[in-house]
Amino acid sequence: MLNFLKKNIALVWAKRHVQKAQQFKQNAPKDQEELLLSLVNTAKKTLFGREHDFENIRTIQDFQQRVPVSDYENLKPYIEKVKKGQSNILWTDIPQYFAKTSGTTSGSKYIPISKEGMPYQIAGAQSALFHYIAKKNNADFVQGKMIFLQGSPELKEIYGIQTGRLSGIVAHHIPDYLQKNRLPTWKTNMMEDWEAKVDKIVEETEKENMTLISGIPPWLIMYFEKLIEKNGKKIKEIFPNLQLIVTGGVNYDPYKDKMQELLGGNVDIIQTFPASEGFFAFQDDYTREGLLLLTNHGIFYEFIPLEEYGKPDARRLTIKEIELNKDYALILTTNSGLWAYSIGDVIRFISKDPYKILVSGRTKHFTSAFGEHVIAFEVEESIKATLENHPAQITEFHLAPQVNPEEGLPYHEWFIEFEKQPEDMEAFRTELDNQLRKRNTYYDDLISGNILQRLKISPLKKNAFHEYAKSEGKLGGQNKIPRLANDRKIADLLKIHKL
Repeated sequence: MLNFLKKNIALVWAKRHVQKAQQFKQNAPKDQEELLLSLVNTAKKTLFGREHDFENIRTIQDFQQRVPVSDYENLKPYIEKVKKGQSNILWTDIPQYFAKTSGTTSGSKYIPISKEGMPYQIAGAQSALFHYIAKKNNADFVQGKMIFLQGSPELKEIYGIQTGRLSGIVAHHIPDYLQKNRLPTWKTNMMEDWEAKVDKIVEETEKENMTLISGIPPWLIMYFEKLIEKNGKKIKEIFPNLQLIVTGGVNYDPYKDKMQELLGGNVDIIQTFPASEGFFAFQDDYTREGLLLLTNHGIFYEFIPLEEYGKPDARRLTIKEIELNKDYALILTTNSGLWAYSIGDVIRFISKDPYKILVSGRTKHFTSAFGEHVIAFEVEESIKATLENHPAQITEFHLAPQVNPEEGLPYHEWFIEFEKQPEDMEAFRTELDNQLRKRNTYYDDLISGNILQRLKISPLKKNAFHEYAKSEGKLGGQNKIPRLANDRKIADLLKIHKL
């Protein structure tokens, strides 16, 4: 009876929520401008606000003239003051949390989450579920068990500021009505050893009525494979009532075929775009691609055309100035005290009514040893098209340039872990090269001009990426292995796993 009531209440809430959401979908440009001026006004007496003349900012243009685009290194001196307990630095108070992330150049990063910002992290995930329930007109999953594959919820204090991984922080904010249905146990969630943790999660969940599972694709696959190995059945046989998978962190498409094989039946998928800096977007229609950009969730967005990113005169476009199907570096100003902050993600808009995006790559994850600037979206779309003509199953891949080959011209080397290899590897290689040439004219010119030879594929042993991640201490949680590199640091470590 309780579950029946919960299901019907969820349906009512979902429909009300979706109706209310229509307003922000229609008023995005106006909402964004008002939001920026409100954030500036709130923070005008902070140290950052005084140093950047917030008092005299009246328009978006005023803001852009006074506040340069920054990265973590630029904001680090301010964050170090906040870490020492100083308030009124980037925001009016000290943060409620620091989300600790791994940085490539700055070591660990401490991303502030204010008491105003934290509710939006939760609201983004809730909104994704409400849109799904309303679209499906079905909330059956609330009657079963739910699992969130995430980092440890253990938090440490830095001068009174609770600090930990974002997924661990979010674990403290799961609504009460979901807590009784939530797995794994708190004790298991606290485990740091990821492989041991997943083994324990398998033990705790394999006999349960799992209806919703959430996590990033590589770790969902690891969990599913362990379940199948132990039970000798596909996931839908183990969990016949599994209705929904919520995922994010990386593009789902390259994992889709592998996930479908492991599932062994139909399960709805919702893709989301969360980060320590904010919850930016989610799939509001699980039947179509594209993530709805949340323009009223405490974040003001700017967009720098990718080809201009890093240049002194780069344009900073607002949401009303963007073009469809162009790649933009994503710039954030948030109600947690990040100002014109480059998060490192690259997005492209596929709709303006409402504003919907695809995550197309990372500003620092690309291959351009020869000036080609190949990005994640191009390689993922190339693989997708290649697989249509040459069926295979890919677990994971990494692309790196080979600048100094032992013989012949330089080339792109693709390290691919196949679950199932194509019947004709040479035809697969040729097709993949042709598909990439279609999507990146600079790469095509390099091949045509005999600057590069066609790409080469280095097949890897099973679990190669798992073993690499383990050796680098990057197993589990929100850790993701870059799919593109401009050097051979990862490639040289993957070489030992070649077939």
